[in-house]
Amino acid sequence: MIKKVVGASLIGTTVEWYDFFLYGSAAALVFNKLFFPTADPLTGTLLAFTTYAIGFLARPLGGLVFGHFGDRLGRKKLLVLSLLLMGGATMLMGVLPTYASVGVLAPLLLTLLRLVQGFALGGEWGGAVLIVSEHGDPARRGFWASWPQAGVPCGNLLATAVLAVLAAVQSDADFLAWGWRIPFLLSGVLVVIGLWIRLSVSESPVFLAAQEKAPKLEKAPALELLKHNWREVLIAMGARFAENVSYYVITAFILVYVVTGLGLSKSVGLNAVLIASAVHLVTIPVWGHLSDRFGRRSIYLVGAVGMALWIFAFFALLDTKSPVLITVATTVGLVLHGAMYGPQAAFFSELFGTRVRYSGASVGYQLASIVAGALAPLIATALLKAYKSSVPIAVYVVITCVITVAAIALARETRGADLEERDRVGV
Repeated sequence: MIKKVVGASLIGTTVEWYDFFLYGSAAALVFNKLFFPTADPLTGTLLAFTTYAIGFLARPLGGLVFGHFGDRLGRKKLLVLSLLLMGGATMLMGVLPTYASVGVLAPLLLTLLRLVQGFALGGEWGGAVLIVSEHGDPARRGFWASWPQAGVPCGNLLATAVLAVLAAVQSDADFLAWGWRIPFLLSGVLVVIGLWIRLSVSESPVFLAAQEKAPKLEKAPALELLKHNWREVLIAMGARFAENVSYYVITAFILVYVVTGLGLSKSVGLNAVLIASAVHLVTIPVWGHLSDRFGRRSIYLVGAVGMALWIFAFFALLDTKSPVLITVATTVGLVLHGAMYGPQAAFFSELFGTRVRYSGASVGYQLASIVAGALAPLIATALLKAYKSSVPIAVYVVITCVITVAAIALARETRGADLEERDRVGV
């Protein structure tokens, strides 16, 4: 059963993150030209990344709404709904008219669909990792719960691969004219596959047990969460900073830096992210397994401290303009990111009791994304435009690593926690 649940969560998160990351890549390569035409390429990119950031603003709202009903009604139903919302919004992006056709209405419609994407993703993550965490045994929870996390590089890998293939077989003119729409329309096929698999899994046994012991539903799980678990929410938010910012600098901003900053082909950046995402996919469960042996905090700190040191080397290797070294820089960066992301699912799940777990994990995870990942490409692009140097961007990433180290230092070790025991003792 646990393998089936893991498979359902992994495929579902892959589809949702494919949709979400496709937008990020398109914002760097296409949307700046088709929806925000301007004489200055960096200004157009900043505008495109602004709509990219708007999607993050909707994620906490999605986390609250999905968390509320997920804590009251169960995990499974909400996971199906989030998949349908995300896939529908992405497919509609593939048929949107551009600025040349309808003027300012084009970016407005794009922004609206991005909000729907963000709302759906806000509810997706918490449900996907919780249904695995609550099915798995405590001794291997870090390993099993890390697999939905692997849906992130899977989705990014898939989105980048489709864009890389199109960039290789199409001229820039054809890709800009119509080729970019193909990956968005392909989302429909992926949603059907993900939906079929998700409908086949059972509800979380931990949730069902908690519901049986206390059949009276919480009227407002989020209020209970903020009343009794505000400290855990803040720890989850702090833990997210370095992980979230570094990821989007390495996978989204790299396309801007390679194309606009270094004057290289977009294929160089896409191929680097493609290869690095494949390695990232493999290493995330490894880090999750290591967190079962050495603790969530220890492995998380390896990632945060390692990222603070590596980010300077990352940009130095990019500046060589060597495709091989750019790939090495991206790959090592994502391996270190995995040390934070692998243990994160189990760590966040273990911070909260069952009746507020969906709300707690989702709110902590998604609130941080507003000021972390949402702003990362914007801040990085603005710093590049202002200083013409990567050093301020590296310093920005280091600051987020300091925040994460502080949050992990204040957290208790949660490895091996019995989720049902937590409910019995009221924590």
